[in-house]
Amino acid sequence: MKKVAVFGNAGGGKSTLSNRLSQITGLPLYVLDKIKYQSGGAEVPDEDYKRAHQQILVSDQWIIDGFGSMETLWPRLNEADSLVFVDLPLYVHFWWVTKRLITGYFKPPQGWPQNSPIFKSSLNSYRALWLCYKYLTPRYREYIKQAQSMKNVYHIQSIEDISQFLALIENEAKAKVAP
Repeated sequence: MKKVAVFGNAGGGKSTLSNRLSQITGLPLYVLDKIKYQSGGAEVPDEDYKRAHQQILVSDQWIIDGFGSMETLWPRLNEADSLVFVDLPLYVHFWWVTKRLITGYFKPPQGWPQNSPIFKSSLNSYRALWLCYKYLTPRYREYIKQAQSMKNVYHIQSIEDISQFLALIENEAKAKVAP
């Protein structure tokens, strides 16, 4: 596990999972929302985003959290040696986007650029939920099915799966350092 793509629908806890995964493995974490959006929520020029994304892809180790864009999604998944697909029930994604909206007024959401407009960003997340579920999630499921023979694939389908996945990675990391 040296190049890890964490992906899935909005509000699935990808940023929290990615942050914990980075802590366990020591792999550098790159949050695409922080690369694609400036402080305050303005989008960076597309060419700047793609250039930064490509520089990450050619490095030796990374965890990349998020979607980014359709143009960079599939090359990232192809380059990764490990895929973490967060595919929770849709109602969980909706609830967690709502929870993030409410708590975001008190504490900025993890993985979001500084001073992001919480209400506008949350509305965008709600819109993305349906679109992703209808169009991307089936493609993600097919992709990981095909990739299982060539990559480490972790298909997170429940809240319990998140804890089990992190415990597995933690145990593997401990086993590597044990004599």
